[in-house]
Amino acid sequence: MLKFLQMRMTRRWFAVFVLSTALMVAFGMTTKVGAHFLLNLNVRIYHIEHVQDGLIVHMRTPMPYLVADKLGNTDGDALPAPAPFTTNAMMDDQLVHFVDPASLTADPLGIGQIAETSLVLLFDGKRQRGTVEAVEVSAIGKEPAFATLDEAQLALATTFEPSNLPKDLFVGDAVVDVSIRYTTHGYVDAYTLASQVDPGLPEQDKTANLILDYGPGEPKVSRARGLLLEPVEVSRSRISAIVTFVWEGIHHILEGLDHVLFVVCLVLGAQTLRSLLGRVTGFTIGHSVTLVLGFFGFVPKGEWFVPAVETGIAISIIYAGILIFRNGNDGGNGRKVFVVTLLLGLLHGLGFSFVLHDILQVSSPNIWQSLLAFNIGVELGQVFIVLAIWPLFAVLKTQAPRLDVITRNGAAIGCIAIALMWSFERTAQLVATLG
Repeated sequence: MLKFLQMRMTRRWFAVFVLSTALMVAFGMTTKVGAHFLLNLNVRIYHIEHVQDGLIVHMRTPMPYLVADKLGNTDGDALPAPAPFTTNAMMDDQLVHFVDPASLTADPLGIGQIAETSLVLLFDGKRQRGTVEAVEVSAIGKEPAFATLDEAQLALATTFEPSNLPKDLFVGDAVVDVSIRYTTHGYVDAYTLASQVDPGLPEQDKTANLILDYGPGEPKVSRARGLLLEPVEVSRSRISAIVTFVWEGIHHILEGLDHVLFVVCLVLGAQTLRSLLGRVTGFTIGHSVTLVLGFFGFVPKGEWFVPAVETGIAISIIYAGILIFRNGNDGGNGRKVFVVTLLLGLLHGLGFSFVLHDILQVSSPNIWQSLLAFNIGVELGQVFIVLAIWPLFAVLKTQAPRLDVITRNGAAIGCIAIALMWSFERTAQLVATLG
């Protein structure tokens, strides 16, 4: 009898091991290969100014989007021909790319012309061709403010001096501001934007495009994800602008693996509906509060803060994974777990705010509308995760309790293992900022 029980336990834990290993392997397969051009910023901003005879687009884009796909071919052992307005060099056996001030001085509007060629503006079904009026190239961290139309106009009002750029500025550390005028006949109330560039950059599918339209009345703020290869319709509809931020919130939580794993562990650790509601409610309240506080800057400013929060998020997954092994009883104290998940939600809300702050600035128009829409999107994404997992495991618990235990434990071990890896990596980053 003892031998039989040992065999059953061995099979159970072997199944748990296989499931958790499969989860870690699947996670590892999501790692992407890097590209020649670094992409240290993946946010593009479009201010659309309505004027009497058409539109003026004030555009900010990281420089790699404009030049990465124009790198020349390698000729033998020689370096490839540089992309326009760049130079190439080898550094630690890696090909790197620098901004070339000399070529920018010789043709100061040239890189703006690349931007105009890449940007497709359609009005009444016809592509409009624009005239480049101003260009500015800046180093990330030293670029002028660009959150509002006034700031964009001011950033492009001065004469561009390429000689003022930092020496040996990496292309991945540069942003390009461009003003493009489109002359039309009559008022433009609806149009589409698209892009013709596919630079092959890492994480380019996560590009955040912020589109601000300044027609009559309040400015309309819209969001679009990706390279804009498919045209995005821009209109004066308030609802359509709100929907873009809702979708951004949904995308963010579903694409943020650390947030997804935490919610998964919360769901799998709660075997009663009351326990589930308590956990999810605590998490929702927590992250809603700090999303706003973090976005408006009511947090420490030190370099250590972001890696500290990210380390805490990884540790929170470990805690949530451990709760799964407590058989859904919440340790006999559901109120305690509610408080703990609320506190952990505070950590995750700060993580959400870091991303939102990259794509929306405090001085942007309709800021509270955008914040609320983004948070609603996060909640909808969280609900989607819950609805995808809870019914399945509710059925398993009643119809196949043995399989239910195996799958829950296997998922817990996999999530904890991944979170442990993140914890070590992020702790190392935190220590580096403190050193």
